[in-house]
Amino acid sequence: MMMMSNSSFSPLELLTGNSSSLQPEGTVVFPKDSFTNAMTKNIVAMLVWLALNVINGSMVYTFMKHRVFYEDPRYIMFIYMVVNDAMQLSLVTTLYVVSYIFRQIHATVCCILVMTAVLTTRSTPLILAGMAVERYLSICYPLHYGYICTVQRTFVLIWVILLLTAAPPLTDLFITLAKEPPKFFHSSMFCDHSLLFRDRSIYYKNCVFDSSYLSFVALTLLYTYCKIIMAAEAASTTLASVKRARNTVLLHGMQLMLCLLAFVVPSLQAALISLFPQLSLEIRYVFFLLVYIIPRFLSPIIYGFRDENFRRYWIRYLTCQTRGTGRVRPLPFKVIPMVK
Repeated sequence: MMMMSNSSFSPLELLTGNSSSLQPEGTVVFPKDSFTNAMTKNIVAMLVWLALNVINGSMVYTFMKHRVFYEDPRYIMFIYMVVNDAMQLSLVTTLYVVSYIFRQIHATVCCILVMTAVLTTRSTPLILAGMAVERYLSICYPLHYGYICTVQRTFVLIWVILLLTAAPPLTDLFITLAKEPPKFFHSSMFCDHSLLFRDRSIYYKNCVFDSSYLSFVALTLLYTYCKIIMAAEAASTTLASVKRARNTVLLHGMQLMLCLLAFVVPSLQAALISLFPQLSLEIRYVFFLLVYIIPRFLSPIIYGFRDENFRRYWIRYLTCQTRGTGRVRPLPFKVIPMVK
């Protein structure tokens, strides 16, 4: 992970940056935005949030209505990512709009928002790693896939991801509780990670954690992609299932790169704002769209549109064809030769 300029990364730094900036002394300066620009930015953010939530909601409904999905580890992990993305998008959009209305909020409320945002942001790379491993097992070990990838083990993996991603914000909270006076959490403040969790040790701790787990995710995606390529060569044929798995892992890699932007952008954003201070609000808004909005479109594309089995059920739901169409059968499972 790239080292940040002077504080631990927080997903809220890009959001709240539309209405304020932090100075080295700790003071907060509020650049002004015109009413027209502010209204346009908020309307665009709300429309995108609404469109993505409609898409995500229809996917969750399709998943819950058909047993063929919630008995398949692949789709369980997919829907977990959809719900995680929906939570993150709803949170950041709410904070983006609220930041134009309120300058300061209660520190306890800010703590809950920051910790939830950090948890959902850090969950995405680990979910990507889990989904990539599932594709790798289905292609390279088809005879053992049913034994290794079970519904119970999938839920265990989800709990492990939640525990791992909850550990950093919880330790941030414990360090702050130990070093800040009790009245700190009863005060009002501008909601920012660096103002809420301001002890220097938190910054170094998060740097170590983020660099370790992001490196693990990157190596996992690289390994699974290479093994799937080897499986395709060993099969001596262009099997459609192998090609789909390879492309899926590639898209997971693209998602990971977009996730990494969230860790690099604060430093890059600060550099651009120092060069073009008159465009500070526009720079923050562009980065907000780039880091939080665009990656949320990839999950529906990877499975909602590309996965033929899910698409058949999903289109039937979107077109309200719930009666008289019969049961849609899942695609047959193809056995792929094992890689020697």
